[in-house]
Amino acid sequence: MGPRWSRNGGRRLISAEGFCAQLDRIGVGLVTGVPCAVFGGPLRLLERQPGRYVPAANEGAALAVAAGAELAGRRSAVLIQNSGFGNLVNPLSSLALTFDIPVLVFMSLRGWPDPDRDEPQHAVMGRSSQRLLDALGVPYWLLEPAEEHLAKVLDAAQGAREAGQPAFVLVPKGSIGSVERGSVAEDGFGRRAAIEALVPYLDGALVFTTTGYISRELFGLADRPANFYMQGSMGHALALGLGAALAQPRRRVVVVDGDGAVLMHLGTCATVGALAPPGLVHVVLDNGSYESTGGQLTTSSTVDWSSLGAAAGYRSTAVCADAAALRSALDALRGAPGPHLVAVRIAAAPGTTPPRVTAGLGPAQLRARFEAAARS
Repeated sequence: MGPRWSRNGGRRLISAEGFCAQLDRIGVGLVTGVPCAVFGGPLRLLERQPGRYVPAANEGAALAVAAGAELAGRRSAVLIQNSGFGNLVNPLSSLALTFDIPVLVFMSLRGWPDPDRDEPQHAVMGRSSQRLLDALGVPYWLLEPAEEHLAKVLDAAQGAREAGQPAFVLVPKGSIGSVERGSVAEDGFGRRAAIEALVPYLDGALVFTTTGYISRELFGLADRPANFYMQGSMGHALALGLGAALAQPRRRVVVVDGDGAVLMHLGTCATVGALAPPGLVHVVLDNGSYESTGGQLTTSSTVDWSSLGAAAGYRSTAVCADAAALRSALDALRGAPGPHLVAVRIAAAPGTTPPRVTAGLGPAQLRARFEAAARS
């Protein structure tokens, strides 16, 4: 069978079906990772096969899951974005390379080859990804947007596998075709409505928002100097807010988080509970998906946020499913010492893309105005 192509604006791409067919050809039985829009098409197909794709909490966990499957006899692959490569370096160096576990990693290249054509948080890793792999001594191949080249790369990577080495396939943006998401039910209470209900409560507070559409939505609705829109650094908004709450214990600090981001570094919740900063309010908007990368599922559907917050040591927890319940929960927190956890179940909102923060504010400008607001 000859190469299969899809087209995007006249450009030839590897089809999502062709990508998955190549995984089948080399015997990959389990795929794990953290979503990136570059792999949106293959991920949509893999999610349709029960047990085939494992949504890992973070990139390091994805590598460990794949390594465990390899040790138990099931060939595996990892799909990640290079912005999360740092999370993966620890188990790559101390697990896969140390124990000669031949995990295959597909890594998208954000911020490469021209950082100016991507968001600023991707610039450093964009120019560093290949140099880091060189420093680690890990073999890698740069994928061209042709299925026949993918086949050649995977055949070449077999040599690394036989030597017990992990191997990387680097995937530039726009190399793989997409797959239609299909219809998604919406109950009318989505991200925008939740943030609109939250905005009045933010007056006077230092606010930290997680990466992705949550930051972009608040920026579009109610930008103010005391809002810090965290771009990149997924999973670390709560730690960022914790640091501010410890530095200024008399200030109210609100962290607006997402379910996938919280799960990525869930241990910070226990740190918050242990240190108990009285001014910290942690709001989690849970739509059960990684919306900005294509709506791939998180594992939040099995999370009991109320029990989790109590077990971590938050002073209070609330779970809301509409604007009225959210406003009531926030009103109840006024003046009450924290930390508090407020989880908000919201609908996914496919097709809605808020404006980028970086279209209006550069990182240095954002930091400077926030510092002025926080220290005044």
